[in-house]
Amino acid sequence: MAISFPVPEPVTLPIQASADRFPVRSLYCIGRNYAAHAREMGKDPDREPPFFFMKQACDILQPGEPLTYPPGTSDLHHEIELVVALGAGGAFVSKEQASDLIWGYGVGLDMTRRDLQGAAKEKGRPWEIGKSFAGAAPMGALLPKSGIDDIASKKITLSVNDTLRQEGMIADMIWDIDEMIAHISQFYRFEPGDLIFTGTPAGVAAVGPGDVMVGAVEGVGSITVPVQAGP
Repeated sequence: MAISFPVPEPVTLPIQASADRFPVRSLYCIGRNYAAHAREMGKDPDREPPFFFMKQACDILQPGEPLTYPPGTSDLHHEIELVVALGAGGAFVSKEQASDLIWGYGVGLDMTRRDLQGAAKEKGRPWEIGKSFAGAAPMGALLPKSGIDDIASKKITLSVNDTLRQEGMIADMIWDIDEMIAHISQFYRFEPGDLIFTGTPAGVAAVGPGDVMVGAVEGVGSITVPVQAGP
């Protein structure tokens, strides 16, 4: 039977100083990768193996678009993150090989329906309902890795209505970028177009309609995301 509905357009992201766009495949998100954030979430920040969850490519909010407050929640949290964009694939990648997969970097937000996530955790259920929804992954334009040196030395911040809420250094990560790539590749085969959200520093908190979030990673870029009321 012929398809009678429009085929969805592929999800892409803009590239800084280029007319080209980066095609997005899968979104891997690292949890509790900054010690201070692990503590504020009531967890032990010891260096246990990294864990991760997934968002969908259709969750991406394009640069410059407002975030519509999602349904089913009254506790929507911001989590500012450095995002790693992969330009090559591979499985069982060593830490020494990991950097060969990196195409570039971006600034992203892991928006979280915290109340729904918490309720799912209490019942021992998967908590995608807290992490994956329309607009759950606001993104900025991507920067090729040749455009920046020593990513670990860069500062990451997020302000809401001009008040600083999150601040840290990429070097504060419990697991660094190469270690994350190597670990995930033991379970999944990376492909070009995959994105890795690398975790958030302390200071996560709620936002609501009328708030404006401004996030940045030094040397990589920034994003401005206004929150508007839902339907």
